[in-house]
Amino acid sequence: MTQSQLNEERAKELRDILSKYSYEYHVLDMPSVSDAVYDSLFSELKTIEAAHPELITSDSPTQRVGNELLGGFKKVTHSSRMLSLNDVFDRADVEAWVVRMDKLLPGSKHEFFADIKMDGLACALIYEDGVLVQAITRGDSFVGEDVTTNVRTISNVPLRLREADGYEKFLVGRTEIRGEIVMLKKDFNALNEKQRAAGEPEFANPRNLAAGTIRQLDPKLVAARPLSFRAYDLLRDDPKDIPTNMFAYEALSALGITRNKQATTFMNLDGVMAFIDEWSHKRLDLPFNTDGLVVKVNDRAQFAKLGVVGKQPRAAVAYKYAAEQATTIVKDIVISIGRTGAATPVAVFDPVVVAGTTVQHASLHNADEIARLDVRIGDTAIIYKAGDIIPKLESIVLELRPKTAKPFHFEEALAHQYPELSFIRPEGEVVYRVEGATSALLLTKAVEHFASKGALDIDTLGEKNVVALVDAGLVKDLADIYTITKQQLLELDRFADISAGKLVDAIANKKAPLLERFVYGLGIRHVGTQTAIDLVNAFGSLEKLQAATIDQLKAVDGVGEVVAESVAAWFADPDNEALIDKFAKLGVKPVFEKKTGKFVGQNFVVTGTLESMSRDEAADTIRALGGGFQSAVAKDTTYLVAGGKVGESKLKKATTYGTKILSEQDFLSLLEK
Repeated sequence: MTQSQLNEERAKELRDILSKYSYEYHVLDMPSVSDAVYDSLFSELKTIEAAHPELITSDSPTQRVGNELLGGFKKVTHSSRMLSLNDVFDRADVEAWVVRMDKLLPGSKHEFFADIKMDGLACALIYEDGVLVQAITRGDSFVGEDVTTNVRTISNVPLRLREADGYEKFLVGRTEIRGEIVMLKKDFNALNEKQRAAGEPEFANPRNLAAGTIRQLDPKLVAARPLSFRAYDLLRDDPKDIPTNMFAYEALSALGITRNKQATTFMNLDGVMAFIDEWSHKRLDLPFNTDGLVVKVNDRAQFAKLGVVGKQPRAAVAYKYAAEQATTIVKDIVISIGRTGAATPVAVFDPVVVAGTTVQHASLHNADEIARLDVRIGDTAIIYKAGDIIPKLESIVLELRPKTAKPFHFEEALAHQYPELSFIRPEGEVVYRVEGATSALLLTKAVEHFASKGALDIDTLGEKNVVALVDAGLVKDLADIYTITKQQLLELDRFADISAGKLVDAIANKKAPLLERFVYGLGIRHVGTQTAIDLVNAFGSLEKLQAATIDQLKAVDGVGEVVAESVAAWFADPDNEALIDKFAKLGVKPVFEKKTGKFVGQNFVVTGTLESMSRDEAADTIRALGGGFQSAVAKDTTYLVAGGKVGESKLKKATTYGTKILSEQDFLSLLEK
C-alpha cells in the first residue's frame, strides 16, 4: 500500500471514529472517551488534511460546526450565537493573538480580562424584568434546548434577580446571563459514595454527570442531584449597558449570580502570563474541574470591533493547560531485562505530548497486562500521566486497529529478542525471569562491569570486593556504591583502615566520569565501548540520550534497529529511570567531552595479532586521538590494521569497500605523525 493510500485510509478511519465520538458526546451525552482523546485524534486528522487537502471531505468533522440536537426538549434560537474560543497553549500563542488584534486596531491599548475556564454544560439564563423566564443549553451554538424546568431546581440560580444600587437597569427588560452548569468536586464525590454504598455503578466524571442530569425529563431527579451554575457573561440589548467584562462580573455579583472570584484584569501580557502560571498548579484546589483559563479584551466596544472569524471571536482565547491524555500509535513492544532478571515489556510510541512533556514509551509491566489491554503493534493507544509524572497506557482505540495487527505473544518475543537466554515464569508470579540467574548474581556482574577498566575504572572495586558488598546488603543497585562509608566497610572482614579508605576515595573520585564510560558501564544490552561513544557523540548529554526516539537512535552511525530498541527499552524501564535519578541525587554527574585529535571522523578495525600492543591498547590509543574503533569492517571504515594471522574475509571486505589496509608498522607510523 502506498503512503498516499495509507494517509487516505487513516483519514477515513479518523473521520468515522470522530463522528461516533461526537454523536456520543453531543447527542447521547454518553461519551466513551475524554475531551483530550477526542482533541488528540481531531488534531491528527487536521494535520493529515492540512498536508493533503485532497483528502478533505464534506462530512469531515473538521468541516462541521455542530451536531443534531437531542430530542425531548423544545428547540430555541439564541439571541446571539454562543461562540466557542480558539485554543492557545503557550506564551508564543498568546503573543501571536495580541499581534493579530494590534493589526486590526492599530494604536489601541488593550486591557486584558482573565478568568478560570469551567468544565461544565454551557447554558444561557433569560430574565425579563428581573424574573427567570427561560434557560437554554448551548446546543450547536445557534439553537439550544429549553431546559428551564430543570434549571429552576438548581439552588444557586435565582428565580428573581437581586435589587442592587447602581444596577437597576438590569431589572428592566431582557437580561441574559451565560455560564456553566457544573457539579462541584465535593458534591460529585459524595454522590459516588452513595452509589458505592447502594451497590450501584459510580459516575465517570462531574462534567458528564452535570450534562446528563440537566437533560433528564424528570425534574425531581434533577433536583436530587447537587448542580451549580457559575456565570461568565452578561448580555443586554444595548451593549453600552456593559462597558467592560470586569463590569459584567461586578454586575453579576450584585444581581445575586454566582461567578468566579478569581477573575481579574491586567494592563499587560506579563500580568496575564503570571496569572496563567499561578493557576497551573492552584487549579487543582478549585471546587470545580478546569482545563485552562479564558483571556479576553476587557473593553466590550473593542471586543465588538474585533469581530468574529468562523465561530470564534477575535478578542478572546482559551488558554489550555497541558492535556492529561493523548493518543498515539504503538510502533513496537520491546522487552527490557532488569537487574533482577525480570523481563519488562515496554511500548514504544510515536512521540506525543501529555501533561506538558513528550512521551514516547511506557512500561506495560508484564505479559498479563499486555493481554488485559490487548495491546498490539500498530494500535492507536490512549496515553495518560499517572500523577502527572509516569506515562501509562490506558486503553486501545479498537475502531482504529489495523487489520494486520496480531496479538502480542510474550514468549515468542522473548525468544526473538533474547535467543541465547532461557526464561521461566515462577508459579504464582506474573513476571518472566532469566532462568538460572539469581538477583545477587546479576547484581554482582552488573557492579563488576560498572567498575571495570572499560567503564568507570574504579580502583580496588574488583570481583571479590563487589561480592562482599552485595552479600552484606550494602549495594542493592549500581548507585549504591556512592553511599558506602568507611565505617560500613570496616565492619566487613575483608577491609582494614587503609583498604576501606582507598575504596571510598576511589569511588568518590568517579563522581564525574566521562559520559561514554558511564553509558557503557550501565550495562545496556548490545551497547559496547564504541557504541557508547557513538551514542554520546550523537546526543551530547545523558538527558538527550534518555529522550531519544528509536528513529533518532537508528540514525546514529553504527546503531541498528536491535541496538536502538535495546537502548530505548533500557531507559524506558521504570527501575532504570529511578536508577538514573538516584545517580543524580547522589551527585554523580557524567561529563561529555567533545572528541578532538587527528583521528576525528576516522574509523579503525584491528584484525590479527599485534606485536607492539594488545587490541584493547590499540582501541584506547585510537579513541584517545578521537577515532572510532569498530569490531567489523563496514562502509564507513577508514583503516583496517592487519596484524599477524589475518582472516581473508576481512581483507576481502576491506578491498570491496575501498578501506585502506595498514600493516602494524604503517599503523605505528600513523600514530607518530
